[in-house]
Amino acid sequence: MGKNYIESAKLVDKNTLYSAVEALELAVKTSKAKFDETIELAVRLGVDPRHADQQVRGAVVLPHGTGKSVRVLVFAKGDKAREAQAAGAEFVGAEDLVDRIQKENWFDFDVVVATPDMMGVVGRLGRVLGPKGLMPNPKSGTVTFDVAKAIAEIKAGKVEYRVDKTAIIHVPVGKKSFGAEKLADNFRVMMEAIIKAKPSAAKGQYVKSVSVSSTMGPGIKINPVKALD
Repeated sequence: MGKNYIESAKLVDKNTLYSAVEALELAVKTSKAKFDETIELAVRLGVDPRHADQQVRGAVVLPHGTGKSVRVLVFAKGDKAREAQAAGAEFVGAEDLVDRIQKENWFDFDVVVATPDMMGVVGRLGRVLGPKGLMPNPKSGTVTFDVAKAIAEIKAGKVEYRVDKTAIIHVPVGKKSFGAEKLADNFRVMMEAIIKAKPSAAKGQYVKSVSVSSTMGPGIKINPVKALD
Protein backbone atom coordinates (compact mmCIF):
# COMPACT_ATOMS: atom_id res chain seq x y z
CA MET A 1 0.00 0.00 0.00
CA GLY A 2 1.35 3.41 -0.97
CA LYS A 3 1.38 6.41 1.35
CA ASN A 4 -1.38 8.19 -0.59
CA TYR A 5 -3.62 5.10 -0.52
CA ILE A 6 -3.17 4.70 3.25
CA GLU A 7 -4.01 8.37 3.81
CA SER A 8 -7.05 8.13 1.54
CA ALA A 9 -8.27 4.93 3.20
CA LYS A 10 -8.43 6.75 6.55
CA LEU A 11 -11.14 9.00 5.10
CA VAL A 12 -13.42 6.06 4.29
CA ASP A 13 -15.44 4.12 6.88
CA LYS A 14 -15.54 0.53 5.61
CA ASN A 15 -18.63 -0.20 7.72
CA THR A 16 -20.71 2.66 6.30
CA LEU A 17 -23.03 2.43 3.31
CA TYR A 18 -22.86 5.94 1.85
CA SER A 19 -25.35 7.72 -0.37
CA ALA A 20 -24.25 7.99 -4.00
CA VAL A 21 -23.43 11.69 -3.69
CA GLU A 22 -21.44 11.18 -0.47
CA ALA A 23 -19.52 8.30 -2.02
CA LEU A 24 -18.66 10.24 -5.17
CA GLU A 25 -17.54 13.23 -3.10
CA LEU A 26 -15.28 10.87 -1.18
CA ALA A 27 -14.01 9.27 -4.40
CA VAL A 28 -12.91 12.69 -5.62
CA LYS A 29 -11.41 13.56 -2.22
CA THR A 30 -9.45 10.30 -2.00
CA SER A 31 -8.10 10.61 -5.55
CA LYS A 32 -4.57 11.82 -4.88
CA ALA A 33 -2.60 10.70 -7.93
CA LYS A 34 -0.92 13.32 -10.08
CA PHE A 35 -3.00 12.33 -13.13
CA ASP A 36 -6.74 12.77 -13.67
CA GLU A 37 -7.96 9.50 -12.19
CA THR A 38 -10.97 7.64 -13.58
CA ILE A 39 -13.85 7.09 -11.19
CA GLU A 40 -14.96 3.47 -11.47
CA LEU A 41 -18.32 1.95 -10.57
CA ALA A 42 -18.64 -1.70 -9.48
CA VAL A 43 -22.09 -3.28 -9.18
CA ARG A 44 -22.55 -6.84 -7.91
CA LEU A 45 -25.76 -8.38 -9.23
CA GLY A 46 -27.97 -11.23 -8.11
CA VAL A 47 -27.65 -13.10 -11.41
CA ASP A 48 -25.90 -16.25 -12.56
CA PRO A 49 -23.85 -15.24 -15.64
CA ARG A 50 -23.41 -18.90 -16.59
CA HIS A 51 -26.98 -18.87 -17.88
CA ALA A 52 -27.70 -17.06 -21.15
CA ASP A 53 -31.03 -15.75 -19.85
CA GLN A 54 -29.28 -14.00 -16.95
CA GLN A 55 -26.72 -12.05 -18.95
CA VAL A 56 -26.73 -8.30 -18.32
CA ARG A 57 -25.20 -6.09 -20.96
CA GLY A 58 -25.93 -2.94 -22.89
CA ALA A 59 -24.68 0.56 -23.58
CA VAL A 60 -25.61 4.04 -22.44
CA VAL A 61 -24.52 7.58 -23.34
CA LEU A 62 -23.32 9.33 -20.19
CA PRO A 63 -24.56 12.94 -20.00
CA HIS A 64 -21.07 14.28 -19.29
CA GLY A 65 -19.12 11.68 -21.26
CA THR A 66 -16.20 9.70 -19.88
CA GLY A 67 -13.47 12.31 -20.13
CA LYS A 68 -11.55 9.98 -22.41
CA SER A 69 -10.85 10.42 -26.11
CA VAL A 70 -12.01 7.26 -27.89
CA ARG A 71 -10.43 5.78 -31.02
CA VAL A 72 -13.06 4.14 -33.21
CA LEU A 73 -12.41 1.40 -35.76
CA VAL A 74 -15.17 0.71 -38.30
CA PHE A 75 -15.54 -2.32 -40.54
CA ALA A 76 -17.48 -1.12 -43.57
CA LYS A 77 -17.31 -0.86 -47.36
CA GLY A 78 -18.40 1.59 -50.04
CA ASP A 79 -20.75 4.39 -48.99
CA LYS A 80 -20.79 3.23 -45.38
CA ALA A 81 -16.99 3.39 -45.22
CA ARG A 82 -17.09 6.95 -46.55
CA GLU A 83 -19.85 7.79 -44.05
CA ALA A 84 -17.71 6.44 -41.20
CA GLN A 85 -14.72 8.51 -42.29
CA ALA A 86 -16.87 11.64 -42.50
CA ALA A 87 -18.24 10.94 -39.00
CA GLY A 88 -14.74 10.94 -37.52
CA ALA A 89 -13.77 7.28 -37.24
CA GLU A 90 -10.01 6.93 -36.78
CA PHE A 91 -9.76 3.69 -38.74
CA VAL A 92 -12.04 2.38 -41.52
CA GLY A 93 -11.58 -0.74 -43.59
CA ALA A 94 -12.49 -4.37 -44.18
CA GLU A 95 -10.30 -7.44 -44.81
CA ASP A 96 -7.21 -5.23 -44.68
CA LEU A 97 -7.89 -4.42 -41.02
CA VAL A 98 -8.54 -8.08 -40.22
CA ASP A 99 -5.12 -8.95 -41.63
CA ARG A 100 -3.45 -6.14 -39.71
CA ILE A 101 -4.98 -7.26 -36.41
CA GLN A 102 -4.20 -10.94 -37.00
CA LYS A 103 -0.69 -10.58 -38.39
CA GLU A 104 0.60 -7.52 -36.53
CA ASN A 105 -1.29 -7.97 -33.24
CA TRP A 106 -2.48 -4.38 -33.75
CA PHE A 107 -4.93 -2.96 -31.20
CA ASP A 108 -4.53 0.82 -31.35
CA PHE A 109 -8.29 1.40 -31.01
CA ASP A 110 -10.86 1.46 -28.20
CA VAL A 111 -14.21 0.59 -29.84
CA VAL A 112 -15.11 -1.47 -32.89
CA VAL A 113 -18.21 -0.76 -35.03
CA ALA A 114 -19.30 -2.93 -37.96
CA THR A 115 -22.08 -2.88 -40.52
CA PRO A 116 -24.16 -6.11 -40.41
CA ASP A 117 -22.89 -7.25 -43.82
CA MET A 118 -19.31 -7.17 -42.48
CA MET A 119 -19.89 -9.46 -39.49
CA GLY A 120 -18.89 -12.53 -41.48
CA VAL A 121 -15.46 -10.94 -41.92
CA VAL A 122 -15.28 -9.59 -38.36
CA GLY A 123 -16.26 -13.02 -37.01
CA ARG A 124 -12.79 -14.26 -37.90
CA LEU A 125 -11.49 -12.00 -35.14
CA GLY A 126 -13.80 -13.35 -32.44
CA ARG A 127 -11.02 -15.10 -30.54
CA VAL A 128 -8.91 -11.95 -30.26
CA LEU A 129 -11.59 -9.23 -30.02
CA GLY A 130 -13.91 -11.16 -27.69
CA PRO A 131 -11.58 -11.49 -24.67
CA LYS A 132 -10.73 -7.78 -24.94
CA GLY A 133 -14.40 -6.78 -24.95
CA LEU A 134 -14.03 -5.31 -28.44
CA MET A 135 -16.33 -7.57 -30.47
CA PRO A 136 -19.16 -5.55 -32.12
CA ASN A 137 -22.60 -6.46 -30.80
CA PRO A 138 -26.13 -5.42 -31.85
CA LYS A 139 -27.20 -5.02 -28.20
CA SER A 140 -24.58 -2.33 -27.64
CA GLY A 141 -25.36 -0.60 -30.94
CA THR A 142 -21.99 -1.38 -32.49
CA VAL A 143 -23.43 -3.58 -35.26
CA THR A 144 -25.44 -1.16 -37.38
CA PHE A 145 -25.83 0.40 -40.80
CA ASP A 146 -26.19 3.81 -39.13
CA VAL A 147 -22.46 4.11 -38.56
CA ALA A 148 -22.55 7.92 -38.30
CA LYS A 149 -24.95 7.78 -35.34
CA ALA A 150 -22.95 5.02 -33.66
CA ILE A 151 -19.71 6.97 -33.98
CA ALA A 152 -21.34 10.20 -32.74
CA GLU A 153 -22.69 8.43 -29.63
CA ILE A 154 -19.36 6.77 -28.88
CA LYS A 155 -17.51 10.07 -29.20
CA ALA A 156 -20.13 11.74 -26.97
CA GLY A 157 -19.47 9.31 -24.14
CA LYS A 158 -21.25 6.06 -24.86
CA VAL A 159 -20.19 3.35 -22.45
CA GLU A 160 -20.76 -0.38 -22.76
CA TYR A 161 -21.42 -2.42 -19.63
CA ARG A 162 -21.43 -6.18 -19.20
CA VAL A 163 -21.66 -8.50 -16.22
CA ASP A 164 -18.51 -10.61 -15.78
CA LYS A 165 -18.14 -14.23 -14.62
CA THR A 166 -18.32 -13.15 -10.98
CA ALA A 167 -21.65 -11.32 -11.56
CA ILE A 168 -20.04 -7.88 -11.28
CA ILE A 169 -20.25 -4.96 -13.69
CA HIS A 170 -17.16 -2.73 -13.75
CA VAL A 171 -17.61 0.52 -15.65
CA PRO A 172 -16.20 4.09 -15.62
CA VAL A 173 -18.48 7.01 -14.76
CA GLY A 174 -16.07 9.85 -15.47
CA LYS A 175 -12.90 11.54 -14.29
CA LYS A 176 -11.95 13.11 -10.96
CA SER A 177 -11.86 16.52 -12.66
CA PHE A 178 -15.61 16.28 -13.37
CA GLY A 179 -16.42 16.94 -9.72
CA ALA A 180 -19.03 15.11 -7.64
CA GLU A 181 -22.08 16.77 -9.27
CA LYS A 182 -21.32 15.69 -12.85
CA LEU A 183 -20.16 12.28 -11.65
CA ALA A 184 -23.49 11.89 -9.83
CA ASP A 185 -25.36 12.62 -13.09
CA ASN A 186 -23.34 9.97 -14.91
CA PHE A 187 -23.73 7.52 -12.02
CA ARG A 188 -27.53 7.88 -12.01
CA VAL A 189 -27.83 7.30 -15.78
CA MET A 190 -25.59 4.22 -15.57
CA MET A 191 -27.45 2.74 -12.58
CA GLU A 192 -30.82 3.35 -14.24
CA ALA A 193 -29.59 1.49 -17.34
CA ILE A 194 -28.32 -1.47 -15.28
CA ILE A 195 -31.57 -1.70 -13.32
CA LYS A 196 -33.64 -1.46 -16.50
CA ALA A 197 -31.56 -4.32 -17.99
CA LYS A 198 -32.61 -6.73 -15.22
CA PRO A 199 -33.25 -10.16 -16.80
CA SER A 200 -36.70 -11.64 -16.21
CA ALA A 201 -34.97 -14.85 -15.08
CA ALA A 202 -33.18 -13.06 -12.20
CA LYS A 203 -34.75 -13.87 -8.83
CA GLY A 204 -34.36 -12.27 -5.42
CA GLN A 205 -32.35 -9.11 -4.79
CA TYR A 206 -31.02 -7.83 -8.11
CA VAL A 207 -28.54 -5.13 -7.01
CA LYS A 208 -26.57 -6.73 -4.17
CA SER A 209 -23.78 -4.21 -3.71
CA VAL A 210 -22.54 -0.95 -5.23
CA SER A 211 -19.20 0.76 -4.79
CA VAL A 212 -17.09 3.46 -6.41
CA SER A 213 -13.38 4.17 -6.37
CA SER A 214 -10.79 6.24 -8.14
CA THR A 215 -8.09 4.49 -10.18
CA MET A 216 -5.61 4.50 -7.28
CA GLY A 217 -8.01 5.01 -4.38
CA PRO A 218 -9.96 2.82 -1.93
CA GLY A 219 -13.40 1.37 -2.61
CA ILE A 220 -16.37 3.27 -1.16
CA LYS A 221 -19.59 1.34 -0.51
CA ILE A 222 -22.96 2.75 -1.53
CA ASN A 223 -26.28 1.68 -0.04
CA PRO A 224 -27.72 -0.46 -2.88
CA VAL A 225 -31.29 0.19 -1.74
CA LYS A 226 -30.81 3.95 -2.04
CA ALA A 227 -28.41 4.02 -4.99
CA LEU A 228 -30.74 6.27 -7.02
CA ASP A 229 -31.82 8.58 -4.17
